[in-house]
Order: sequence, then structure tokens, then C-alpha cells
Amino acid sequence: MLTGINPLLNGDLLRVLDHMGHNDVILIADAHYPSYGMGVPVLEVASTTPDVVAAVRSVFPIDYYAEASVTFMTAEPGVGEEVQAQLRDAVNTSLDERVEWIDRFDFYERGREVFAVIRTAETRKYGCIMLRKGVVGDPEQ
Repeated sequence: MLTGINPLLNGDLLRVLDHMGHNDVILIADAHYPSYGMGVPVLEVASTTPDVVAAVRSVFPIDYYAEASVTFMTAEPGVGEEVQAQLRDAVNTSLDERVEWIDRFDFYERGREVFAVIRTAETRKYGCIMLRKGVVGDPEQ
């Protein structure tokens, strides 16, 4: 056990986050997402996506230089609003220009290029998000 580390961040997950470099992307996916079909490493965390995002963000700086720092899958009207609002809160950034929304199939295609996928136990639809890693020590706004 470690002091000050969110218990959702197990050793395997911390190792993957640590091995990521600036501009690498992590995908935090709901239980519906085809995680194992992406061809990248998959880690399982038995919790909701917003809770996992909050845990990851406690040790993970997001990027403020390159493309969008946060990517959401565009939901169908009337579906996914609650979980996506919770994800937005869990990301904990005020930089709206760093957030993008992309079509489901574009999201799947990008999912093949991420560093790793964290598959959660989230059962609500559209509980998926990508985070681009920033530089440790940069001031987050």
C-alpha cells in the first residue's frame, strides 16, 4: 500500500501511466467499449468511469500544447449526458478549448492508436474518454 495514492490506481496501472510520455493518450472506457479489440494493452478497474478518471487525474497531467487534451465520444441525443457531465467534472480542467467531441466511429479508430485502455465497470452508455498526457510540472489551468 502507498500513502496518498487513490486505491483505484493499482501497481500495473501506475506503471502504465508512468511509462507514458508527453502527448501519449490513455483511453478510459466503459464496459461496452470494444477494449480488447483495439490491439493495445488493456487494464481492468472495477469502478465507474468518472471515479477512474478522477483517480487517474490525481497523478496525470493533461497536455496544454498539442491537440485536444480531452476527447469525448459524441453521444446520441438524450443519451449519456449524465455520465459525460460527471466525466467532465472528473477531468477537472477549465480549458474548454482543450476539449473535443468526435463521432463514435472516429473515436473507435483513434482508440487503436492510444497507449493503453483502462476498461471500467461503467454500464452507462458513452462513458468513455481519452486523455492526452502533458508535462509534469507545467501549471494546469
